[in-house]
Amino acid sequence: MTTTPSTSPDTVDVLVVGAGPTGLLLAGDLASQGLSVALVERRPHGTSNMTRAFAVHARTLELLDTRGLADELVKTGTPLSALRFFSGLSVDLSRLHTRFPFVLITPQYEVERLLERRARTAGVHFRYGTELTALHQSAASDTVTAELREADNSLTTLSARYLVGTDGVHSRVRQTLGLPFPGDSVIRSIVLADVRLAEEPPGLLTADAVGDAFAFIVPFGDGWYRVMGWNRAHQAADSDPVDLDELREITRCALGTDYGMHEARWISRFHSDERQVPAYRTGRVFLAGDAAHVHSPAGGQGMNTGLQDAANLSWKLAAVLRGQTAAPEALLDSYHTERHPVGAMVLRSSGALIRLAMARTPLQRTVRALAVRVLSTIRPASDKAIGLVSGISISYAAPSGAHTLTARRAPDLSLQEGRLHQLLRDGTFVLVTPADTATPASSTPLVHAHWRSDRTTALLVRPDGYIAWASDHADPAALQAALTR
Repeated sequence: MTTTPSTSPDTVDVLVVGAGPTGLLLAGDLASQGLSVALVERRPHGTSNMTRAFAVHARTLELLDTRGLADELVKTGTPLSALRFFSGLSVDLSRLHTRFPFVLITPQYEVERLLERRARTAGVHFRYGTELTALHQSAASDTVTAELREADNSLTTLSARYLVGTDGVHSRVRQTLGLPFPGDSVIRSIVLADVRLAEEPPGLLTADAVGDAFAFIVPFGDGWYRVMGWNRAHQAADSDPVDLDELREITRCALGTDYGMHEARWISRFHSDERQVPAYRTGRVFLAGDAAHVHSPAGGQGMNTGLQDAANLSWKLAAVLRGQTAAPEALLDSYHTERHPVGAMVLRSSGALIRLAMARTPLQRTVRALAVRVLSTIRPASDKAIGLVSGISISYAAPSGAHTLTARRAPDLSLQEGRLHQLLRDGTFVLVTPADTATPASSTPLVHAHWRSDRTTALLVRPDGYIAWASDHADPAALQAALTR
């Protein structure tokens, strides 16, 4: 394992603010490409980050697989291949075309543990107990200067070519930039806890909404269960006390029983906002994860969307910093162009789910019943829903006239040289062509792989697993133009 330097650098290629999953994946990606990266986090090292996230969706597992982490993470949790909601809605995840046709239930700290280990191995310089107080950039400068308050209350500065704020819903980076965070609070007084149960629920995921309450229970597989509940009749402030009796009552209202709930290892109350920053990039500063978008916990998409933000941005920053693109500004701007619509889509889909759960009037409950019926009986509608929530069907806008595969996710293809996800582990582009195609000249690091079959399609796959270019025939001139572009 690479050891972290004992002295702090004064200048780095990239400064990442916030050591949650998004920041850890981003920092590890950049350092793995040989760039100097500092990661600052206001929490002291070793402070437990007991956050709400517990679901890792299929697309995120694919991204972790391209980093050699997915199989290890799967061992820490419980895979769920079917989800059941609202007394009748059943969603079959086994139909997903992926190595990971399930949602993995595992605590967020397990994700962070693996990503931090990878980042440290790659040489990321960690600075825990350090808080950003201000940042400065100007059009004439090619750096960002951050003012930091250290754990001993001393003030220091650190310069970077680029800075990325992954510091959560209360992002100091976003506030320092003066960016608005428009939106509203969608639901108040959600109670969340990890508990033990005397009785095992009948399904791997137990969820329902009855009357003025909803609750769900999922197992971590180690005797602990994550429980979340809400009761319209009890709308308390986040700062109000919360105890296990309150959660028991909510669960009994929504599910008919509390399954002998006891021994909470932690319990909290929170509210859920729907907000999105209008610009993911401001000069040399970027926002990702909850610093850029927050939404309801329905669907468990928060951490997953942030990790996918990081995967999109990291290879672009690396390409620009290593001088591998002739159009650096266009490439960096594409981060906002591609990811902002995805964040907006997640706000809409998670908002629709939470509003279904909160349905109060007869009309709202009729709409919920109709939605359950449609998703339960019409397979294309169900497939579209699970594709979006899992991230598998998310794609980006392709240039006019591009091949239909362009900007879509590439599945984990079985090639002569191995699985695509394995070939992507060096963080480079992967070119897939027929067996008799020679490796083209390229100034960009490239892995050339070949179909096992007689397929003639040529694919150029980006480091984040999306198809940058495709052609039904491996025409050398078109291929060379795509590599240059």
